[in-house]
Parts: sequence; C-alpha cells; structure tokens
Amino acid sequence: MGGCVGRQRRERPAAGGSTRKRAGRNEPLKKECPKWKSDYPMTDGQLRSKRDEFWDTAPAFEGRKEIWDALKAAAYAVEANDHSLAQAILDGASITLPHGSLTECYDELGNRYQLPVYCLAPPVNLILERSEEEAVEPAEPLPNTRREFTLKVRLSTGKDLRLSASMSDTIGQLKKQLQAQEGIDLAWQRWFFSGKLLTDRTRLQDTKIQKDFVVQVIVNQPLPPRN
Repeated sequence: MGGCVGRQRRERPAAGGSTRKRAGRNEPLKKECPKWKSDYPMTDGQLRSKRDEFWDTAPAFEGRKEIWDALKAAAYAVEANDHSLAQAILDGASITLPHGSLTECYDELGNRYQLPVYCLAPPVNLILERSEEEAVEPAEPLPNTRREFTLKVRLSTGKDLRLSASMSDTIGQLKKQLQAQEGIDLAWQRWFFSGKLLTDRTRLQDTKIQKDFVVQVIVNQPLPPRN
C-alpha cells in the first residue's frame, strides 16, 4: 500500500514538431487576443527583433516549413483582428487547435507547433513611440526630393519580390504598384511591418522601414469554390 507502481512519462514541450499526437479535437480560433506583460518595458523595435529571431529559427526545428509559414501569416492576421482570414489560413493548411489558440497547434501528421505569446500580441507594457503619428495628416513631400530604393516585399503566398519606393511613398501608392506588377487587387492586400497593420495613408518614412527590411503582405484572395 502506498507504493508507486509506475511513473507516467511526461513529454517535454518543444518549440517545433518533435512531439506527435493523433488527430483529436479541433477548436475554432478564439477571437480574444492573449494579454501578457514583458519582464521589462519593451519598445516596438525590441518586440520586432524578438519576433524576427523566432520566425528565423522556427523552421530549423522538426516541423514543416510550409506549416511555419502558414502560422506566421495567421499570427499577423490575428494581430490585425482579421480572425476570419487567420482561420482560413489554418484550415487551408490543415492545422488543428486543440484549445483554440496558436500557442499550441498540430499539423495533419501530428507534429506539434508552439507559438510564443509575443508573436501573437504586443505586451501590455509596450513602450509606444510617436503614437500620435496616425492622427496627423502626412505632409506632402517636397518637390524634387524623391530618392528611390528597392523595397523587399514578402507575400503570404511565399513569393518574394521587390518594388521601387521612396520614403515619401504611402502604402496606398505601393499597393497600386503591387497591383500593376502582380495583378493583386487592392482590396486583397494587407501590409504589415513589425507586426503592425499599415494603413493606406501611412508613409514609409513614418514606419522606420529601411531598405534591407522586409515588409509582409498578406494576400486575402477569395478562395475558389469547392466542387
């Protein structure tokens, strides 16, 4: 009596897909954004660096790269409050959520993927920089001061491309250039940088984007009808 017959083996959590699981329940993605507090007040730039480090190293784990790409696109959609798009991305990649959260999910082969909370929402103690920029009408650029550079753009479809841009360009102008180059309707484009949705009136000079940075564009193209 009182003796321990056996000890249950606990699986160690992994950042990638080292743990396998048979297909189980699949909850719809919850609309509530997770709330968390950083150990120290974090700036937007620090949050961006932390996210970039995770997404750059995540495919090195045992999970599949195409699933990581889908999760990244879904995470951007979640932060933009476009949960219908995020759910469509998850469904299209056959990703299941046992608890309705991206913090733990599985692909159709049973590989587990875990996203840290900082990839899904900013901390409550985020230090806002120039927070009133959105409310100010962007000033018109001075004539003959346009200096062009190549802007790197990564589509949620996995395609990378380059656009000719200047710091005085608005996101709306760049959307039109992308439409002319790739035929992607303006209404289908959602531009993100550092996890933040960029409005059409936002100018590149207001986003701290530099020529070597990559802008994410989620293409919300209507799904073809199923047979």
